[in-house]
Amino acid sequence: MYAEERQQAIAGLVTQRGRVAVTAVAEHFGVTTETVRRDLALLERAGMLRRVHGGAVPVGALAVVEPALGERRSTRTDAKRRIAAAALSLLPSANGSAILDGGSSTAALAELLPPERALVVATNSVPIAARLAGAPAVTLHVLGGRVRGITQSAVGESTVSALTDLRADVVFLGTNGISAGHGFSTPDEAEAAVKRAMARAAQRVVVLGDSSKLGREHLVRFAAVEDVDVLVTDDEADPAVVAELESQGIEVLVA
Repeated sequence: MYAEERQQAIAGLVTQRGRVAVTAVAEHFGVTTETVRRDLALLERAGMLRRVHGGAVPVGALAVVEPALGERRSTRTDAKRRIAAAALSLLPSANGSAILDGGSSTAALAELLPPERALVVATNSVPIAARLAGAPAVTLHVLGGRVRGITQSAVGESTVSALTDLRADVVFLGTNGISAGHGFSTPDEAEAAVKRAMARAAQRVVVLGDSSKLGREHLVRFAAVEDVDVLVTDDEADPAVVAELESQGIEVLVA
């Protein structure tokens, strides 16, 4: 294979997978990692991809645009339901406590909570609070603050302050981006601050993120890979990215 053909194939892999690792590309094409890095540098200058730590992502992967909750609810719904179903196994035992972050994947989990499971649930999400308000076995705590219309979740100093007094068994967080280098990220600083406080308020940190989030890096990191205990994703996740995350100590549960 000529260099130009290989470079075009690499660009296609990045578009298809959302992220590629240098080592995986080198093995795939039977070339050295130095050759792959040169190829990636050429492709980046041509505007065909963007290099990140250990590999490359599509040009639009380093995003600052945040889709609205309604838009996210209507995308990859089957994958999010599978992720939510798999996450049920991570719920605490009866009379345990959980924090649910705002987002479409955590909302899917709220919809699947067993009606007979006695739980104390704290959330900053208006839709999740509305969903769980009538659940007879759930003791619901709603975290106050300024509600962002785009996510329908409370953020701000009062939300973060309320979390400093909590200690839950587990927190389920949503995310906009997941990468081994940048960790777990979101476009908005206020959202990141709440997610960060939620992670500190729980004994176990679980992130729910479908495979489209892998390889994406957003503006504000709210958790490094080592700060998260479990990532639950779907079976379209790139095995190379999953392996890279697992090598940093996180458990990846594939639904």
